[in-house]
Amino acid sequence: MNDGTSTSAHDDAIGTQDDATAGAHPARAYDLIVIGAGPVGENVADRAVQRGLTAVIVESELVGGECSYWACMPSKGLLRAGAVLREARAVDGARQAVTGDVDAAGVLRRRDALTHEWNDSSQVEWLDRAGIDLVRGKGRIAGEKRVRVTGTDGAVTELVARHAVAVCTGSVALLPDTPGLAGIAPWTSREATSAERVPATLAVIGGGVVAAEMATAYRDLGAEVTVIARGGLLGGMEPFAGELVGDALRERGVTLHLGAEVAEARRTDGTAELTLGDGTLVRAEEVLVATGRLPRTDDLGLDTVGLEPGTWLEVDDTLRVRGSDWLYAIGDVNHRALLTHQGKYQARAAGDVIAARATGGAVDDAPWGAHVATADHESVPQVTFTDPEVASVGLTEATAQKAGRRIRTLDYDLSWVAGASTLSDGYVGRARAIVDEDRGLVIGVTFVGPDVAELLHAATVAVVGEVPIARLWHAVPAYPTVSEVWLRFLEGYGRPTP
Repeated sequence: MNDGTSTSAHDDAIGTQDDATAGAHPARAYDLIVIGAGPVGENVADRAVQRGLTAVIVESELVGGECSYWACMPSKGLLRAGAVLREARAVDGARQAVTGDVDAAGVLRRRDALTHEWNDSSQVEWLDRAGIDLVRGKGRIAGEKRVRVTGTDGAVTELVARHAVAVCTGSVALLPDTPGLAGIAPWTSREATSAERVPATLAVIGGGVVAAEMATAYRDLGAEVTVIARGGLLGGMEPFAGELVGDALRERGVTLHLGAEVAEARRTDGTAELTLGDGTLVRAEEVLVATGRLPRTDDLGLDTVGLEPGTWLEVDDTLRVRGSDWLYAIGDVNHRALLTHQGKYQARAAGDVIAARATGGAVDDAPWGAHVATADHESVPQVTFTDPEVASVGLTEATAQKAGRRIRTLDYDLSWVAGASTLSDGYVGRARAIVDEDRGLVIGVTFVGPDVAELLHAATVAVVGEVPIARLWHAVPAYPTVSEVWLRFLEGYGRPTP
């Protein structure tokens, strides 16, 4: 498989070309062709193969994709050391043992280990064990159920799908058209998570998850950090989430320019200079742009099947592109929920339904069925690994109101829970639950505080499982844990009467 193309005993050659003159591998047929070998593509192919189909994955970079090498894994590697130190310093008796700050070189070494030094050999081995073939190169759709792959050596491999093609190409960072910005060679999330050294100063443009996490990480690593955000921090979440994260960043010396925009950018003697709309000048050694994502569909051959290149691909709940009976779009590329875990969830449903349709099996496409991604709509969990952490699932107060729900909002200060006082001195945190009054169900929960990521799955189960408030009274949280906040939510709501 490491030679760039591998084939299984199950695929069929459907034609050959003169390799000497055309530089092409023989055309081959598979039940499923997957474009993109990130976690989403891997899961689509794996589910289909487990159900008896043949599958090939096309990848132009590293098997394992963005999450493994430039997003989830390296970013959490950069964040972990600082989080551990803060935990120790928050407990009397432990703080006295902390005699230094984060060692940046050690953090970068650990980050490199988590990314396997940007070597995908172990993931390629997994594909081989799973019975999934790999073709390395740039894949482009070349008509209905056809994909043409151009390798780095110019060789072309023609692939034909018997049943389906799945686009799992993800997204790329958006670079605003701010005058001069492209010319200063700004970082995107890729450069931020793979940097070989820590700049003395870093300016972060944006206020979302990537911006907040990288501001946290690079401040921990010793950089002087400035954040420039057009709105507040973590927009789209409960307002108190961005407020508490912003307070923590300021306390640690991060400069925040909120409600500000960059009007112009340039480099002078190697230093980036950002002029804000009010005339303020921000200087930094490096600039990270984290203002959003674009679909990676601009050079995918969508025009050959009547779709517009560079656009998000609209799908139904079985992840099939609307108007097509063979093309699927899974993960970031469909713009439903730009999160790795949610993309993998979609992939499991898509791989299963592709196999069901290919073999004439029953399709379970009712809401919450085996072949749909119902949770994408109002039950998406997410963790932002800032200081403090933000963990949320389902609707916020604002989105629930916009959806016309009759709701009740329950707020609680997490520092009042006995378990929080055992974790750290001066615990700061907050929690909110949104209850649908007409159905008696929790439809959204947000936690902000140290280590609240581990509270999230219980909330996700309650939201997805539509567990009635009356039944939640029988889900007893252990004492003393921060999970006791669930009892406080229930007490605030009041016990339903028979």
